[in-house]
Amino acid sequence: MENKKELSPKQYEELISTLKARFEKNMGRHKGFEWDKVQAKLDSAKTAEKLWSLNEMERTGGEPDVVDFDKDTGEYIFYDCSAESPKGRRSVCYDHEGQESRKEHKPKNNAIDMAAAMVIELLSEEQYRVLQKLGNFDTKTSSWVHTPPEIRKLGGALFCDCRYDHVFVYHNGAQSYYAVRGFRCLLRV
Repeated sequence: MENKKELSPKQYEELISTLKARFEKNMGRHKGFEWDKVQAKLDSAKTAEKLWSLNEMERTGGEPDVVDFDKDTGEYIFYDCSAESPKGRRSVCYDHEGQESRKEHKPKNNAIDMAAAMVIELLSEEQYRVLQKLGNFDTKTSSWVHTPPEIRKLGGALFCDCRYDHVFVYHNGAQSYYAVRGFRCLLRV
């Protein structure tokens, strides 16, 4: 049986209500944007799977919000805007290879596979820095970010956090995981 990535009408209404309230509460993240235009895009028949992905971002604690608009593609860009790394996405290795390389105490999942299952993308270092200009995020936690292949090939992975009003980029083995490290993502709608 195929698992459809669609929301029920009730889930849809709850998600739209939550996104609208967050949008209106955090206007500094999207100056000049209008909720009616965002909702019209969300209501588009082409976004059923995207709504499911937004709901997954919400369900796992990401608190997605509109942070940008791509004029070339006509897409709104949502980032995880939870104050700390999303609770439902913590204690994970960077990717499957890192997860499988652990000899003991393997976590249940990894950031890359979870993001793929949710049909969302990990933030890059640059996107993480953009997020930090919109508020205070990850002051007590950290988040895996997209790692360049040349670093990953050598066994490493990158993560970021914000301490002392500064964004720090660090490295760890991709097999590492911590209770306070998760991952943040984006979705284009």
